[in-house]
Amino acid sequence: MSLSTARSFLSEAGYGEQELDANSALMELDKGLRSCKLGEQCEAVVLFPKLFQKYPFPILINSAFLKLADIFRLGNNFLRLCVLKVTQQSEKHLEKILNVDEFVKRVFSVIHSNDPVARAITLRMLGSLASIIPERKNAHHSIRQSLDSHDNVEVEAAIFAAASFSSQSKDFAAGICNKISTMIQGLDTPVELKLKLIPMLQHMHHDAALASSSRELLQELVTSYPSTPMVIVTLHTFTQLATSSLIDIPKQIDLLLQYLKEDPRKAVKRLSIQDLKLLAKKAPHMWTRKNIQTLCECALRTPYSILKLGIVSVLSTLSGTIAIKHYFIPTAGEPPLAPHLTDLVKLSQECCYHSNLAVAAHGIAVLANIAVSCPEKDFVQLEQDTVTGMESLLLLCSQDDSTSAQTTLKTALASLVRMLRGRPHLSQACVDFLLGQLHYACQPARVAICHALAAIAAQLPVLGESMLGDLVQLFRSVDKQQELLVSLATVVFVASQSSLGGEVTAVIRQQLEATANGWTVYRIARQASRMGCHEFSSELYQSLRTRVASEHFYFWLNGLMEFSRAEHCLSGLDDGDASAGLAAITEALKAYQKGFASLTAASTPLSPLAFQCEFVKLRMDTLQALAQLICTCSSLKTSPPPAIATTIALSSGSELQRCGRISLQMKLAMDEFRSLAGRYADLYQSSFDADSATLRNIELQQQSCLLISYVIEALILDPHAASFQDCGTLGSVQAESKYERKMVAVFNLVLEEVESLSRKHPPVSYLHTGCLCDAVIALLKVPLSFQRYFFQKLQSTSIKLALSPSPRTPNEPIPVQNTQQLALKVEGVVQHGSTPGLFRKIQSICLNVSSTLQSKPGPDFKIPLDSKTNEIVQRVEPHNDYFSTQFLLNFSVVGSHGVTVEASVVDDSGVEWKTGPRSTVAVKSLEDPYSQQQRHQLQLQQQQQGGAQAAQRNISARFQ
Repeated sequence: MSLSTARSFLSEAGYGEQELDANSALMELDKGLRSCKLGEQCEAVVLFPKLFQKYPFPILINSAFLKLADIFRLGNNFLRLCVLKVTQQSEKHLEKILNVDEFVKRVFSVIHSNDPVARAITLRMLGSLASIIPERKNAHHSIRQSLDSHDNVEVEAAIFAAASFSSQSKDFAAGICNKISTMIQGLDTPVELKLKLIPMLQHMHHDAALASSSRELLQELVTSYPSTPMVIVTLHTFTQLATSSLIDIPKQIDLLLQYLKEDPRKAVKRLSIQDLKLLAKKAPHMWTRKNIQTLCECALRTPYSILKLGIVSVLSTLSGTIAIKHYFIPTAGEPPLAPHLTDLVKLSQECCYHSNLAVAAHGIAVLANIAVSCPEKDFVQLEQDTVTGMESLLLLCSQDDSTSAQTTLKTALASLVRMLRGRPHLSQACVDFLLGQLHYACQPARVAICHALAAIAAQLPVLGESMLGDLVQLFRSVDKQQELLVSLATVVFVASQSSLGGEVTAVIRQQLEATANGWTVYRIARQASRMGCHEFSSELYQSLRTRVASEHFYFWLNGLMEFSRAEHCLSGLDDGDASAGLAAITEALKAYQKGFASLTAASTPLSPLAFQCEFVKLRMDTLQALAQLICTCSSLKTSPPPAIATTIALSSGSELQRCGRISLQMKLAMDEFRSLAGRYADLYQSSFDADSATLRNIELQQQSCLLISYVIEALILDPHAASFQDCGTLGSVQAESKYERKMVAVFNLVLEEVESLSRKHPPVSYLHTGCLCDAVIALLKVPLSFQRYFFQKLQSTSIKLALSPSPRTPNEPIPVQNTQQLALKVEGVVQHGSTPGLFRKIQSICLNVSSTLQSKPGPDFKIPLDSKTNEIVQRVEPHNDYFSTQFLLNFSVVGSHGVTVEASVVDDSGVEWKTGPRSTVAVKSLEDPYSQQQRHQLQLQQQQQGGAQAAQRNISARFQ
């Protein structure tokens, strides 16, 4: 086998390919390392990062790094450089090295080489390892010595290593600070070297005294060396030190503003603006009104557009934070100034009509943030000025297809959407303006405007069916512009309040057949499913089924088609027609069963479609429960209470007995809906990677089940004890989609009807069952929305667990004596997709370890209740996506035990997500030899005593 085999090991295995274990891949790479050819050795070295990524557990990583250390010790400088690059690429795996001393010993031996290049590479290697060896004194000493070297390559490497160790070690930073300051102030140190030494001072933040001395040195440097490169490097180091130490940020803001205001050099001004923007992001709460006022004065006074752009971008960052509120609060002793008279508003209004489009975009962003953040009466005129400025900028950029114009257009549209979220009364006029611009805008601008229209319409119902004519006419005029087809179709779906008309669907279908490719048709069908246009989406899915090259894709599209048909069956229901509702549910369930079978066939080991299957299964069970509830309500007519129902109710003291068998059926129905709500909650908890819209959709399904169970309890079972806890939050949260608005409206309508009917008598009448049926029909009439996570996973997070000790064979149990405890070590790695932390990030991992007794022990053992199981929960925070912890488990009961380790994720908001995985291991508890010997002796004594007593009884019986 060769390195090509190793490459195939480390490549992503496709469906049906066999993945070999980590040891095989490591052995193949080791063969390459021991090759006599330099090229094969280098190729083996550079394959190690893929090995670490595929098998990220300490045992393999430790062995691999020890092999790399040998190559570093024995190889030439080029091989050492390759090992250095691998180490820097695998920085997050360094803490998994178990034999750190041996690894560093092999690397450090090269520091005594006579070759300065080898010593330089070794210094950079030590600097890359600073996170795991921050307090190694021999490394500290070598770095100090190398700073005095006469070889420039070695000195630069020593500076890199010193900066790395300073950021990790407080002792090293305190010890090296004086040497660095001496070198910087020394007359024999070249200016180029000083420029490289100064940034090291940004790491002197471990305590207040060290940070203060470093700041004094920087202050002296910026005064003593007024050249442009020195001032730029010193000021930036100043800023980095302030952001790390957090104690001198106000002073640093004042210093940067002073250089921005007084220094005539444009390079220094640009650096000041960049650092001010960094401080605006890091600590906006530390900006005072005076600081913002100084920025505004500088922007109003400068004649350079590039500087004005930088200053306005800083103000744009500050305007979205608490600092903007500080600006409009007058200081003590000053009269309050009208907002439109302040320099900030004047500057923003001036920038809105600036010839530089980027300056205009930031000016609009500042005005929009001011209008949203400061809702006083004085800002009414400011709102109109903001809208006017936005319209003029959008009018200008929408007809220019250059990159800068389109970037400005997207920034302005984002500001518009953000402002309309806080100022909904301006929405209709802005939407009318955007719709008018669609006719005259260039193609890239049309796409951006459509996205903005869809975002605005998701917040407020501002797109009506009266606008469909213009949108359809625009759709007909699109010529093979795929992105514009998808964007316009989305806006059309949002504008259709109830369902798409036949003429609209005919135009879209005709245009898609003429100009769209298969992927565009699928994206439009996906949007139709999300917006509830299921009849049209089913047609599109049907047309795509035969245009794919895989049977898994065919079954996926076939399943989507059946789901859309099922939901379309429920769209034409009439209020009060329970029998038609029951028939529609039956037809929908048939289609759902077909679609679920196709969805199961579309699953593969690499794409199991677990969320989709569970969501569809829950939808089917919900429809089945709703159908059963309608039948139960109808049973009051078909099977009325018996004549003796009143007598039974009086004798039992339960008024519900007057209703006959319907009371028991309603109790079962209520329990079923609560069970469904619990399953929706479980699905919610397992969907860590889902976007917020998908999670809100699951929450709405759960609330609909809770609503039905509440209506059953409030109208029929126990009106006094009924409570719907979630109903209080329905109107308080702003709806973010058309589907959510419809669902919340149905919830509120049902609650109002229940409230008006719950006071009427007798306990159960046709009015109560009719209200229940109406609630069911109202929920079914809202078209189900299939959200993004059903089709697309933007964030991917998975956890791999490794348990030790592990059995030699999969089915072999781990032996342990019942007088000892088993130390179970749990290691794990968190694996991410291409966009980690897009929706939520992992803060800690919650590990739940439990054991159960599987085989019964012999009859001679008495099992205490507290010894049957182990139940331990522990939280551990991953570092560089790796975590490790240990559990002590007690198996005092002899027999076979099953140990289960289940992992769950806790996000940065403290919410726990049941993501899994779950690992099991078998343990066999054995009786220790000493206890076994004592038990045998005791049994032998008991047998002897029993035999003696029997013999004595026989003798007594013989003489009687």
